[in-house]
Amino acid sequence: MKLSVVIVNYNVKYFLEQCLKSVFISGKDLQMEVFVVDNNSVDGSVEMVREKFPKARIIANKDNKGFSRANNQAIKESTGQYVLLLNPDTVVEDTTFERIIDFMDKTPDAGALGVKMIDGQGVFLPESKRGLPTPDVAFYKIFGLSALFPKSKTFGKYHLGFLDNDKIHSVDVLSGAFMLIRKSMLEKTGYLDETFFMYGEDIDISWRIKQAGYKNYYFPETRIIHYKGESTKKSSINYVFVFYNAMIIFARKHFSAKNARIFSILINLAVYFRATLAILNRFFRKIITPLMDAVLIFVGFIYIKDYWEAQVMNFSEYYPPEFLLFFVPAYIAIWLFSVYISGGYDKPLKLFRIVRGIGIGTIAILVIYALLPISFRFSRALILLGSLWALTIMLISRISWHLLRFKNLNFSNHLNKRIAIIGKGKEPERIALMLRQSGSNAFIGLISTENNNSKSEGFLGTLNQLNEIIEVYNINELIFCASEMSSQAIISHMSGLKNKTVNFKIAPPESLFIIGSNSIDTFGDFFTVDVNTINQTANKRNKRLFDLLICSFLLISLPFNLFYVKNPAGLIKNIFAVVFNSKTWVGYNSFSDHSKLPPLKKSVLNPADVFADKILEHTTLANLNTLYAKDYRLENDFRIVRKGYRKLGR
Repeated sequence: MKLSVVIVNYNVKYFLEQCLKSVFISGKDLQMEVFVVDNNSVDGSVEMVREKFPKARIIANKDNKGFSRANNQAIKESTGQYVLLLNPDTVVEDTTFERIIDFMDKTPDAGALGVKMIDGQGVFLPESKRGLPTPDVAFYKIFGLSALFPKSKTFGKYHLGFLDNDKIHSVDVLSGAFMLIRKSMLEKTGYLDETFFMYGEDIDISWRIKQAGYKNYYFPETRIIHYKGESTKKSSINYVFVFYNAMIIFARKHFSAKNARIFSILINLAVYFRATLAILNRFFRKIITPLMDAVLIFVGFIYIKDYWEAQVMNFSEYYPPEFLLFFVPAYIAIWLFSVYISGGYDKPLKLFRIVRGIGIGTIAILVIYALLPISFRFSRALILLGSLWALTIMLISRISWHLLRFKNLNFSNHLNKRIAIIGKGKEPERIALMLRQSGSNAFIGLISTENNNSKSEGFLGTLNQLNEIIEVYNINELIFCASEMSSQAIISHMSGLKNKTVNFKIAPPESLFIIGSNSIDTFGDFFTVDVNTINQTANKRNKRLFDLLICSFLLISLPFNLFYVKNPAGLIKNIFAVVFNSKTWVGYNSFSDHSKLPPLKKSVLNPADVFADKILEHTTLANLNTLYAKDYRLENDFRIVRKGYRKLGR
């Protein structure tokens, strides 16, 4: 056996399918075996592989064993002269395997090989080649000097930016997303270190290969697409801790005690530094829009107050300073909170939610106003004028964002999409038909892969006119038909396109999904389905507010509740658990599998509690969970709490 391909999968079914298609095409003329090690995916990955790729050998784990351990499971069973560790979110060129095997056969000092990787936008990924993360290299990377001076031989060592991306080089570290390793060498150095759960194992094995007297080669004469980031979100705090902890493990294993201590100090500084940045970034993204609204409303209120004093009251200081200092900010806070509760800050933006939120907020302010002492009732007219101003400025700002096409600040998830499909024959027509049937009006036309086709035959043009077509028709998304084009041709066009703002997607043959830049779209994603799932932002927010509201009610009426609720001690414990967000009052019942439903906190009650006097079958319990998740209603939570009131202490 010449080549053993090992793919570790975890809940990326559609990427895996596309990856396997490209793998079997690239290895069609080789003696090749393909292993898929599945780490307990719940998205149907194993079933898909068994159905569509019967030649692949499946190792289906019952739990998530991590990247290193899962790879080792397949490596132990492999019989190939070379072992390729390959991520499932990759696409290889048709000639990739032939070229890398040929290079390894001709280069006896090569222990491992990595290739040129591009992302889903056709942009070169610098992690295709890396230097060893020594303390100084790690310092430059952690504090951004490597990003500021990527071509520097001093500061740019982490990604070796000073080396030509299009030439073969001997490098320190290769990416685990695509690493071809000589099997005989692995038997000497040992397999992947299972101490590393997800990150760092590629650095460790790369270093051990060099210590064994072999070289790691960066080989750019073939390319792959690495969509990158589907299993983890690199801006998350969890990613920061897991990634940098892997660096500490590596340092303790391979560096001297002194250098390992220095490295650990640097890494710990990096963890808190990056975690702080991640928290601040998340907070800033959430607060920036309400903060802008608050400032604009407040500034407008100043002018409204001054105008009202001058034109109506005929007295320039009719309202006391406390009005602007305390009462106006309170009005603004109520308006913004009402807009938030109404979903006015959810994406995509919906103007009606803002109108509804301002209306509810104004009513709340007027009710509170009526209950205040007369000395604090300054002016209903100013409240109404202020609400009108708040509504006007918020609508104007949203419309402006929409017109300026600010990312994530528009009225639609598919703002002004202009899609062209590249292919010939029936496949592009099939995709175009499904786009139309899905309700999308974004489809512009077809681009032929044959240079002898012309516009008169129903095409916008041909592939050799791609840059001109994009410019003339203002195309911002291209869909490649995988059945009509080789992976190599698709990658070449992605890399060679002048306009880097265009999104790329690949439509596998006869599939009802398309793979894009770090995303999967089904054809149903081109229109909005009115299913009120529990994981929608508004529903998650309302459910959390409901939990806190019930906690407040239970605390206020605690003496009564202690008398009527079974297990009073459990009630008090549950109240604190819900307040600190480790539990929710209503959720799934635990008697049926709900692993494929949107995740919820452990719950006190569940939909089955409505039927306290009935014994429900297992299938019925599962259906109740599904209905609760897919058609969430706040009134259902109220009903379940009312029916299960005496069980709130369990």
